[in-house]
Amino acid sequence: MQSRLHLPKLAPTPKTVLEYLIAHFPHIPAQTWHERVAKGKVTLDDGTILAVESPYCHGITVLYSREIAQEPAADVEETVLFLDANILVADKPHGMVVTPSGDHVERSLLARLQRRNSLKKLAPVHRLDRDTAGIVLFTITTEARARYHELFSSRSVEREYLAVAKVGKAGTPKEWDVRNRMEEGEPWYRRRIAKSDAGEPNAITRIQLLESQNGFGLFRLLPETGKKHQLRVHMASIGCPIVGDLLYPDIRERNEYDSPLQLLAYRLSFIDPLSGEPRRFVSTQRLLWPVE
Repeated sequence: MQSRLHLPKLAPTPKTVLEYLIAHFPHIPAQTWHERVAKGKVTLDDGTILAVESPYCHGITVLYSREIAQEPAADVEETVLFLDANILVADKPHGMVVTPSGDHVERSLLARLQRRNSLKKLAPVHRLDRDTAGIVLFTITTEARARYHELFSSRSVEREYLAVAKVGKAGTPKEWDVRNRMEEGEPWYRRRIAKSDAGEPNAITRIQLLESQNGFGLFRLLPETGKKHQLRVHMASIGCPIVGDLLYPDIRERNEYDSPLQLLAYRLSFIDPLSGEPRRFVSTQRLLWPVE
């Protein structure tokens, strides 16, 4: 199966297309991309065969083979919490992508729900990272989609996350109101907090420490905005990096003792724009708390 990937404008710019592919699909081993390129299975949209040293150039489209015939079955299961004529609410486990990506196609949450419920027009209203578990809202019809998207764009949805993170020294505050401006970081797939004079805040999170023991804490996170990696960056910025985070505050390699990212989209609450009813959905997933 051929897939298409448009190369966006990035700063800083990756040196090669291969470097971008490896970083863009972290769940696919780098060796797999090297093998695909060596076999001529990655091309540009003009038919040029990609080479290892092909420079990155935004605006072009890359074609590659997903090779999903050997795609393994998902080793985790999602739960459907709610289903009516307009929406489906799913509870996603750690390690499952929301939409098809790389060699996670049939085992993506969207593909599994479409197949399981015979809903071809199903589409997510928002996203969670693969490493984050919890509540995801989908629309069933194209007619309903804009109304539910508007809930998020107008900040009419209350989202509550839970996280297990390291706790700083004695005297750590119990509450934080983090407001800053986030921008692309370095490498390009990370995010960072911009300088104080960079402009108005575009990332806002209220954070509460609920419990603490043995140098770790259970936190409630209430984001008002939804920037990429916002919660991970904000937790690292207050000196409490989330357990299992491989990107913040520093990039590191996963080892055999690492747990999944201990971040859970725990609750989603809003007034249904079509029925007018209050909606409240709570995840059944669990974090590793208390920490042993």
